[in-house]
Formats: sequence, C-alpha cells, structure tokens
Amino acid sequence: MRPGPRSLLLPTPLSLSLRALVLLCLAPRCQAVQAENVTVLEGGTAQISCRLQNYDGSIVVIQNPRRQTLFFNGTRALKDDRFQMVLFTPRLVRITLTNVSVSDEGGYFCQLYTDDTHHQVATLSVSVPPDTPTVEVRQEAVEGGEVELTCLSPRSKPPATLRWIRDRREMPGVVSQQENGKTVSVSSTIRLSVERKDNGAAVSCEASHPALGGQKRVRHYRLDVHFAPTVRIIPPPGILREGDSLSLTCSITGNPLPRDVQWTRINDTLPERAEISGPTLQVSRLSQSHNGTYLCQAQNNYGRAADHYTLLVYDPGAVIETHSAVPYAVIGGVLALLVFTIICVLIITIWCSVRQKGSYRTQEPILNWY
Repeated sequence: MRPGPRSLLLPTPLSLSLRALVLLCLAPRCQAVQAENVTVLEGGTAQISCRLQNYDGSIVVIQNPRRQTLFFNGTRALKDDRFQMVLFTPRLVRITLTNVSVSDEGGYFCQLYTDDTHHQVATLSVSVPPDTPTVEVRQEAVEGGEVELTCLSPRSKPPATLRWIRDRREMPGVVSQQENGKTVSVSSTIRLSVERKDNGAAVSCEASHPALGGQKRVRHYRLDVHFAPTVRIIPPPGILREGDSLSLTCSITGNPLPRDVQWTRINDTLPERAEISGPTLQVSRLSQSHNGTYLCQAQNNYGRAADHYTLLVYDPGAVIETHSAVPYAVIGGVLALLVFTIICVLIITIWCSVRQKGSYRTQEPILNWY
C-alpha cells in the first residue's frame, strides 16, 4: 500500500532575515511557504515577501498584524493605498508598504490555504532614528554660579545614545528615558560651574543611533554667562590745547551689555558744546573752562561700573611765553656766574697783595740792623 499523506518540517536556516519555512504535503510533492522578517526606517518603504515552493494554485492570503486581509490571491481586500501588490508568481508573492510608521509594526501573515490552513509570519520592525537633539537651560547662568543643561532626544527607537562634548572631551551626564508608546524619549543632564571667561564657550550634544550608520546628530550650544559690566575710558592721544576737540570713548563689557551709558562731570555740569553719541563724548573748541574730571558709568542687572578721565586744557600763549622765557633765564644765570667769578678773583688779588706788603715791612728792620 502507498503511504498516506505526511507532513514534513524542514530545519529553519539561520540568516539575517530570520527566515522560517513550513512544508505542506498534499501529495508526493510538498508545498512550502516562506516568510522573511523586515526592518525599515520610519517613513521608508517595506517589502514583505512570501516565497512559495511547489505552488499548485492554492489560495494565498496576506494579512496585517490585526489579522485584516490585505490581499486575497493578488486582489486587494483592504482599502489602504499604502499597500501595493508588486509581484504574484508561483514562486514569489511580494507587497510593498510605503510611508511606514511604528503603528505598522508587527507580524504579517503569509497564509496558504490547502486541505489545512498553514501560515508563516513576516515580522516588520520599524527603526526610528533621532532628530537633532535640543538643549534646554533650566535657569540662566550667572558668573560664579552653576548652569544646568539638558540634552533632549524626544523620539527614537531603539533609544538614542546621548553624549556631551566640550573641548573634544566627553562630559558624563545623568541619563533618563521615558517610553512614549513604541518610541522612547532620552535626556542627558549636566551641571557646569561658570565664570565670565566661559561666556560663549561651546558645548555639544551628540545623538548616535544604529539607524544613522555611524553618523551623529549634533546640537551645538554656546554658554550664555551673565556678569556685571566693566568700563574703561579710552583717552585721546597727546596734549589738548585751547581750540582742540575732545573725543572720549567708553569701552564697556558685560552680559547683558548695558544699553544706557551715562556721562557726567564731577562737581560740575557737562559743557554746553558736549555731544553724546552712545558710548562717545565729544566736546568741540576746548577752553580751560572745560577742565575737570569726566565720568562714564554703566550698569546692568548684575552690577555697576565706572571710569574717569581728567581733562587739562593748555593755553598755547602761556606755552609760548614759557618757552621764550627760557633763553633769558639762561643768560641771567651766566651773567650771575660771571659776576661771582670776578668778585672771587678781586678778593683773592687783594688778599695776596696784603700778604706781600706785610712780609716787606717785617724784613725792613732786619736790613737796617745790619
């Protein structure tokens, strides 16, 4: 007697697609249906394939994870234009799904209807790469304090990996994850001590993910450190004389930069011809009445600073008179020295003459004695 129908199960081959194979024997020849697992990026196009062996024209049905029939022997059964039948042959049945989302994940059934119904499942996995992360600041950074920065990747699957980088060195952060349906929100938080020199310093948050193929999504951030202002008056070069113009520029730093600059003159009012344009004070046709100490002040929410400049206007006429008096003073000095020298010579001459006369009178009695 001929043996009755038997069911044979072949070993499942190991491959990247995790293929599974079922053999259905209706006669001496066996029919087989084979399904392939698929991984696709969100928004991409997935190809779901059912491979047939020894196909004899039996009914082939493809269903979605909710067991809704998509195609019945190549004919559309569900109104969803994202699904398209692209191939139906005795060896291969293939459909495509465009604009894939995570809600499309799950097992797609390749069913072959014979005397008994058998099926294989093609598992569709959707990978969601992260967008460029964002950086959030919990509170403003103030000189001498700390700033807390949070890098956020709101949506990825599997979870993205976040790294903080400063000066090419990684800074460890506190990582947390939160599930949002089938995707995951990832955050990494760091705390930094800041000084005014850190204002404008660059830090970066990098998001890596298997779907990015070794590339990274990077968000660059520059520290915004607030600090009190500093003020310095840039003085004019040279000596200012009557008739010249004065221009003083107040160089100011600070964060935020002070908007208002105040110019005053200590114990006096500004000259009538004084003009203020932002940080610059200008006074035309200077005179000695403009002499005094000029003060520049600036402030922001974190402090106040000031610098001063003392103006001394020289009278050109007084300068010329002073220069012309110099030769007369020299001449007077020479004359005084000459008179002093003559007097000294006269005194010495008289003194020598007196000594000679005294010596002669002493010697005269001695001569008479002889």
